[in-house]
Amino acid sequence: MSDPTITTGDSRLDALATRLNEDFAAVGGELSADRGELTLKLPAAALIEAATRLRDHRDFGFEQLIDLCAVDYAAYGLSEWATTEASHFGFGRGVDRDLELEIDHLERFAVVYHLLSLAHNWRLRLVVRTGGAQPLVPSVVSIWSVADWFEREAFDLFGILFDGHPDLRRILTDYGFVGHPFRKDFPLSGHVAMRYDPEQARVVYEPVEIEPRVLVPKVIRDDSRYLGDEHPAVTGAKDAANA
Repeated sequence: MSDPTITTGDSRLDALATRLNEDFAAVGGELSADRGELTLKLPAAALIEAATRLRDHRDFGFEQLIDLCAVDYAAYGLSEWATTEASHFGFGRGVDRDLELEIDHLERFAVVYHLLSLAHNWRLRLVVRTGGAQPLVPSVVSIWSVADWFEREAFDLFGILFDGHPDLRRILTDYGFVGHPFRKDFPLSGHVAMRYDPEQARVVYEPVEIEPRVLVPKVIRDDSRYLGDEHPAVTGAKDAANA
């Protein structure tokens, strides 16, 4: 349920938040605010009607889709994300391979839409969660034509299907590519290697010879960039520079 008292510190965005709550809470919309930005989470079944209203209604005026991307939450929150206490070895550490990921859960993926209103000079982030063996959301190409290539990219890299897309083909990988590179269950080196064979005078596919290696996504380190001005290491460096 959306919070009807959301505040962003900007009176214009607060008014937009109130109107978004009024219009979309009934269809399952959940509105949140963080760092002065509004995010509206919608169920897939309500996406097309909501997106059309956001574009056409004069109180919203989101006539432009500036980006569409996807997020894979398969391993979100598991041990490899506990980076605050991570060792200094950083990206040399591998994740725990013994963890069993629930990779087919119904909200594994998020499709994220970034909207811009030129008339009102404000922005909104839409989030639609999907998952299962064949993640599926409606295509918004009929609403914002620029979504054509964005949705093809999300399909290619994450395997998300967009119902109603006029030409859902791969856009970055080869048409014969197997798998989806940005899934967390996909090896970083891929399943097959492609090269040109001069003897056969054609491109050939071969098994990958590199051993798959999954790395820690992020490590937070406490070094001089994060120390306060009163820290001995910082004051000592300043004294040495001024000497």
